[in-house]
Formats: sequence, C-alpha cells, structure tokens
Amino acid sequence: MKSVVVNNISKRYGSKKVVTTALQGISFEVDKGELFGIIGPDGAGKTSLFRILTTLLLAEEGTATVDGLDVVKDYKAIRQRVGYMPGRFSLYQDLTVKENLDFFATIFNTSVEENYDLIKDIYSQIEPFKDRKAGKLSGGMKQKLALSCALIHRPSVLFLDEPTTGVDAVSRKEFWEMLRKLKEQEITILVSTPYMDEASLCDKVALIQSGKILSIDTPEGVVKSFGKKIMAVKSSNMLHLLADLKRTELLEDAYPFGEYHHAVLKNESSGQELKNYLQQKEYPFEIKETEPNIEDCFMALMKN
Repeated sequence: MKSVVVNNISKRYGSKKVVTTALQGISFEVDKGELFGIIGPDGAGKTSLFRILTTLLLAEEGTATVDGLDVVKDYKAIRQRVGYMPGRFSLYQDLTVKENLDFFATIFNTSVEENYDLIKDIYSQIEPFKDRKAGKLSGGMKQKLALSCALIHRPSVLFLDEPTTGVDAVSRKEFWEMLRKLKEQEITILVSTPYMDEASLCDKVALIQSGKILSIDTPEGVVKSFGKKIMAVKSSNMLHLLADLKRTELLEDAYPFGEYHHAVLKNESSGQELKNYLQQKEYPFEIKETEPNIEDCFMALMKN
C-alpha cells in the first residue's frame, strides 16, 4: 500500500476578484518507508500541500489519502497517525523542553517513556537542557525539540515543512542524519525544502514551482534527464561576464551559481567556441566543464 497518494489536488486563496492559485493539479505517490522531498522556492505551494495532507486545509479539487485514509472523510484517524512539524516553530515558548514533550505525549494518549526508543537519539542531544524554556533554545535545539514532539506518538507518516530553514549548516547536516536513522524505523517521511542541495539526500523528489509539479524522479534520475553540457565560468568582473554570457547565441541559459556562472551550451561541441568568444573580452576568466545538479535541472524546467 502507498503511504501517501495525491490525485489532482488544487488549492486557491482569495475572493472572486483576486484569486491566488497555490496548487494546480498536483499528483504523486509516496511508498511506505520512503524519504520523499518536495523541493521548491518560497511561494511554490509546499506549505499548502502539507496542510492539506495533514487535514488542516481543504482542497478545492482532487483527492488525497494518507495510509489509505481520505484526508477529508477520515481526518480524525489521520491526525492520530501522522506527525507534523510546521515551518515556523510552533511549540509553547513558555513551557520547558520536558513540559512540551510531556504535553504532546498526553495529547496522543501516550507517554515519553513508552516511545522513548524512537526519539532517544534526537532527544538525548537536548535532554541536558530539559528544564530550559523552549523560547530560550537555539535554532538547532528548537528543531530537535519540534521533531521529538512530532514523533512522540510513533507516527506512520511524518511531514516536515522546511525543517532546516534558518538553522546553521552543522544543524542541517545533523538533522538529515537523524532522518536517515528514522527511515530505519519504516516511517514514511515527506520533507519540503527550498535548499536544492538537500534534494540529493532524498529517495525521490518532486520539484515544484508556482503550484505545479515540474518533475518527479530519484535525484539521480532528475540529473540524468538534464542532457546538456554545462561550463562553469568566473572572472574578476562577474557582472559583465554574466551580461556577455547572456548575449551569446552559443548558450541555452546562463545564471549565477556560487562563485561561478553556469553556462548551459546549446551544442556539446560549443565549449571551445565559448572560450574563443570570451577571449575577445577585456577581462581574464576561468572556464571548465562541470556536472549538472538538481539546481541546474530546476532552472531548466522553469524555462520550459
């Protein structure tokens, strides 16, 4: 059985005169025990989708099931079976770490002791601060507390809405290591993120933009489908370099990418021609071939 099935879900906000479409005919399936990533920028519709799947929001069209249960008809049963960690820290700031965890355990008619084996690797990192109020925790500690609270009733499906936004690089790495360990417990995990580099850590990803799914595949499959050669170029004048790259007809696209600009060649044999073109400019430059990644694929899909 599929853990999550989404069929042609659409969601709109606003009045008849001013309508914002958040989701447009979204469809996908998630296998049991899979780590499934919803990858896209702010405003792409990720939060609306998660709220529909966790029964907090109604869709205008389409259907969805979680563990075979309908998100509208069976909302009470779903709420007992899923864990949800919203993007904004939503625990009680005036309660201590331990009080928050005990509170959420009580809501689900369980106890911290009963399910401690599931959260011990996560909670043990913040347990020394169990008497500290949640509002006084660092971003990384808040993240671990929120995840512990979302897991305390041993959910079968876990929804994490942009869980690593606003935390440092070390905390991000630690968080994904925790998710890999949770997979061993056969918990299905859906995680949304605006960070393209996190896509490679998922079993399968759905790239989403403006409420539409652009691609669904394994991270390797998405990259393999790119099919174009990319040159990484940099110079002492990156602004002028980008303008020159956009002017030449040798390229399908050009955009900033870290300390380089990525230049997508129209033809694989155009690399030397691009080098000859840039040698006519007045600034020194460095050029080399580079492998495409998820972000390159996302940029290409947005153009189509």
